[in-house]
Amino acid sequence: MKANPKMKADPKADAAAAAPAAGGKGKLFMLIGAAVLVLGLGGGAGWYFMHGSGDAEASEPAKKDHGSSKKKKKEEHPPEYLPIEPFTVNLQPENGDQYLRVAFTLQVDGAEQAELIKANMAKVRSRVLLLLSGKKASEINTVEGKQQLAGEILAVVKTPFDEHGDEQEVSDVLFTEFIIQ
Repeated sequence: MKANPKMKADPKADAAAAAPAAGGKGKLFMLIGAAVLVLGLGGGAGWYFMHGSGDAEASEPAKKDHGSSKKKKKEEHPPEYLPIEPFTVNLQPENGDQYLRVAFTLQVDGAEQAELIKANMAKVRSRVLLLLSGKKASEINTVEGKQQLAGEILAVVKTPFDEHGDEQEVSDVLFTEFIIQ
């Protein structure tokens, strides 16, 4: 058959015929682009959170300059973990005789603080022993009671060893053994 000279080639039909072939490649490029974008955002978020996003400073705007010097000290010294020998104490009587066996580890701000606490371990143990022996089993057998006890231990350990000395830089009490009988 002879082509009708009045019928011209339809550019829309040619584009529609070529679109399925090009559409597959376009979708592939869009999927790859989306995957790269998601991975890039994930990597950026991970870097942001791993490298100190500064949110600790933003959440504590009321602190003055004296607080920032402590932050710098903490950044200079990685935390040290100082295990404390277990304690076994009689608890205050409620339902007969009960005792507590507890061991914990102190998280201190650097090796210098760990050495200071080791050098004054007799004072640390005495303070903690007096604190523990004044407790009742019902006060410390719940999660909240254990958390409160950890805070109290932290407070007595932080108390300066010398009358006009500085507080020890202890940031956490981590229980490693806790038995009430």
